Amino acid sequence: MASPVAASAEPAQALATALGWSYFQNADTAMLSRYPITATTPTVAGSALAARIDLGSRSLRLWSAHLGYTPYGPYDACFGHLTVQQLLDREAYSGRTGQINDILAAMAPDLAASASTPVLLTGDFNAPSHLDWTAANARCGYGAVPWPTSTAPANAGLTDSYRQAHPDPARDPGNTWSAVDKTFAGGYGYDAHKGEPEPQDRIDFIHYRGPLTVLSSDALWEGTPSQSDPSGNAWPSDHAAVLTVFAVS
Repeated sequence: MASPVAASAEPAQALATALGWSYFQNADTAMLSRYPITATTPTVAGSALAARIDLGSRSLRLWSAHLGYTPYGPYDACFGHLTVQQLLDREAYSGRTGQINDILAAMAPDLAASASTPVLLTGDFNAPSHLDWTAANARCGYGAVPWPTSTAPANAGLTDSYRQAHPDPARDPGNTWSAVDKTFAGGYGYDAHKGEPEPQDRIDFIHYRGPLTVLSSDALWEGTPSQSDPSGNAWPSDHAAVLTVFAVS
């Protein structure tokens, strides 16, 4: 849930150089690939970039997104106890609803061609999934919540790879926020809840459409990252990583 910051291409370039991979970065979003990156697309709605990845015998289109981070839906739900409609209104206010709709509109040609060229939509959406907040999996006293940043990709024909591999959110929550913060640090209008347990949720995704088969999908991190002294953490992010392994048809 880290806030967007201006960034140079140096971190992505350094990683790519060390790995001998290709990279593409624009603002605070980047992608690294062991396969050649071609036909890059500039930033869409200030929150996503895209590129064609050459796999040799075929290619795929990769979209990487970083949506707005505030206000944050799980805080509004678990601390604010807003109504479902208020949660959706706050999602729109955050800009995330507009961002995901703009990204999907830009993806339309790729989605139309996905039967032959697979499409991935990945990244930090800073919002939960309607596949996790369900009537059968109550969170903070809520039943089903149709979070827009997950319902919109689903309505566009994209599949959430983690939830496809793990269809039961109660058994396999797959939380990616936060791998580090376990107590709420305050802010976001909820200082009265400082020190309470940090709401844990799945806000990072790998969606796909096209001739791909999910072989596995996991939320990963290393060690036990410290919230009080993150400088010593081996894990370099406050998010867990999502790793999905696909077979290409």
